[in-house]
Amino acid sequence: MPLEAPEAFLNRELSWLAFARRVLALVEQPDVPLLERVKFAGISGMLHDEFFMKRMSGLKRQIRKRSSKRTVDGRTPPEEFDACRQELADQVQRIGAVLAHDLRPALAREELGIHDYATLAAHQQAGLRAYFHQSVLPILTPLAVDPEHPFPFISSLGLNLAILLGGDERSRQRFVRLKVPDNRPRWVPVPGDGGFTPLEQVIAHNLDLLYPGTTVHGTYLFRVTRGAEGNLDAEAAHDDAFEAPGSIIELVSRELKARRFAGIVRLQVDAAMPDGVREWLARQLGIDAEDVYPAAAVIGLNDLLQFPDADRPELRYPAHKPVTHARLRGLDADPAAVFAQIARGDILLQHPYHGFDSSVLRFLEAAAADPAVLAIKVTIYRTSSDSPIVNALAEAARRGKQVAVLVEITARFDEAPNIAWGKFLENEGVHVAYGVERLKTHVKLALVVREEAGQLRQYAHIGTGNYHPGTAKVYEDLGLLTADAVICAEVAAVFNGLTGTTEYPEDGRMLIAPGSMRRQFTGLIQREAEHARAGRPSGIRAKMNQLQDPEIIRELYRASLADVPISLNVRGLCCLRPGVPGLSPTIRVFSVVGRFLEHSRVFRFENGGDPEVYLGSADWMHRNLSSRIETVVPVLDPTIRAELDAIFDVYEQDNCSAWDCGPDGVYTRRTPAPGEPRRAAQEMFLAVAKR
Repeated sequence: MPLEAPEAFLNRELSWLAFARRVLALVEQPDVPLLERVKFAGISGMLHDEFFMKRMSGLKRQIRKRSSKRTVDGRTPPEEFDACRQELADQVQRIGAVLAHDLRPALAREELGIHDYATLAAHQQAGLRAYFHQSVLPILTPLAVDPEHPFPFISSLGLNLAILLGGDERSRQRFVRLKVPDNRPRWVPVPGDGGFTPLEQVIAHNLDLLYPGTTVHGTYLFRVTRGAEGNLDAEAAHDDAFEAPGSIIELVSRELKARRFAGIVRLQVDAAMPDGVREWLARQLGIDAEDVYPAAAVIGLNDLLQFPDADRPELRYPAHKPVTHARLRGLDADPAAVFAQIARGDILLQHPYHGFDSSVLRFLEAAAADPAVLAIKVTIYRTSSDSPIVNALAEAARRGKQVAVLVEITARFDEAPNIAWGKFLENEGVHVAYGVERLKTHVKLALVVREEAGQLRQYAHIGTGNYHPGTAKVYEDLGLLTADAVICAEVAAVFNGLTGTTEYPEDGRMLIAPGSMRRQFTGLIQREAEHARAGRPSGIRAKMNQLQDPEIIRELYRASLADVPISLNVRGLCCLRPGVPGLSPTIRVFSVVGRFLEHSRVFRFENGGDPEVYLGSADWMHRNLSSRIETVVPVLDPTIRAELDAIFDVYEQDNCSAWDCGPDGVYTRRTPAPGEPRRAAQEMFLAVAKR
């Protein structure tokens, strides 16, 4: 098969939806704890929301512009949109079925049921009516639609009630929109039951308190999804070389306001909503019939992420408390001891099995407290709402240390908090830079400069995940603490490029995008093919979140045709077709899906028996290699390379939470052979951490 042929590639969007289908399989999986299945249902809803906001909205724009551009697999925008719409509809139907026939009955058996208001006993309804009157009614704002009141603005992802009032001989029928308040719990406890009733049903069944003496002819839930793709143009903020740094903040702030009013890409409606009301609502919102999605499940599935667990740990995964890395134990009282340990040799961290707080956060807090530390530099892409890292950086600045932070304020959906963090740090005396001209900064780097015996020594942390203590508890990521002089010098050069627009090192040990990374990855893959043709040991093992870049995929195909064994652990979308004779006969692609979100990026090249291993922030996506600042560093310590080899082995030996991708892009879950012990990668890592 020609490497340029559309048939050589899988569709990007459908491959991403295949990942959503693997998450959905966890909702359907009986051996997953009940409340974890409910959580995964919420994650499925969140994934669908994001897909509509980011991908379906982009496809709709292409269709409106009558774009004739085809995808790498040969689809037109309408063809891709229709295929995605069909796949999404099928997934929503499956979620609805498992909720109705499996999860809700199972929750009821555990006295955690989701009850319809109409099925409750009279005394329970009375208790909920009292709750509505006291805690909900005062904050409701009904908005009528009539000649004096135009149709109101409907915000994205909020729950709304369409209410039909009147219509008897005394008055004409009116439409009222009532927003379900998002500052009240969606799941309202049923008095004396242990279960819950959706807030919108509590409101709908007590509207007589809002409209006494008025006939309510119908109440129907609906929800709109607006596109997240705006017109943010980083170049516009840099037209003037001497423009104030605040201009990018103003640009992003305007973008956030514009996003609030972005076009609607989905209208979810109660399946019971009459056709006439549905069509009228679509006209008012200015959308087509194809954008209306009757609900086959709970509208606003993502709210299941906040479903109360009523302190039922037996219905969750066993509690996991991250352990402190053996090299970092007992160092809390002495900040200098942290740096002494790193100076002894590199330290590999694997989160969430190793604690983030006792490693990365401890590294930065020690730097803030240690009098010998002169400077700290960090990149922030996403972080928590009450970030101890930000607080440590502010404390370091208060102590007179030089602190520089690159805050990437164009990180989607985190723009507003990142702006706030940047302003807070500036007020504390920190040197803050806001991104890089025309490029999104995705690197995960921290650098500490320390004075030791009259000389300066640098220490670095290179990670695959964000400096976010919250997600570090549920995302699987790798990190490297090192005092290697060459690596630290290159990290310092990257920071100088980020904050001072100096040139990045092009041919150092680090792979840096968008400069040298693509060329160096291409060379590493081609070198494996040369080894294979010469009869030397060859092989590629890689773990990443996404694989889409056509040029890298073609290089992998060429290496496979040269007989290089290639094993790719790709969590999400993958546009490469594995195992195709004459194209990719030696390539295996698999995906691990479990309680933690697989997030690390690590790459191993056999190199004729002298392996080279790299880890860092970049996936093999076009955007990572060509339009973002990314860094990937070599792992030089042979002990740590052996640790990473062992991690690769655990993933490849997984026989129950790994899914193998077929040549057609269909994923099949591995199951243990008869008599074979169960091997789930994340469970094995947890067991090692406990030991």
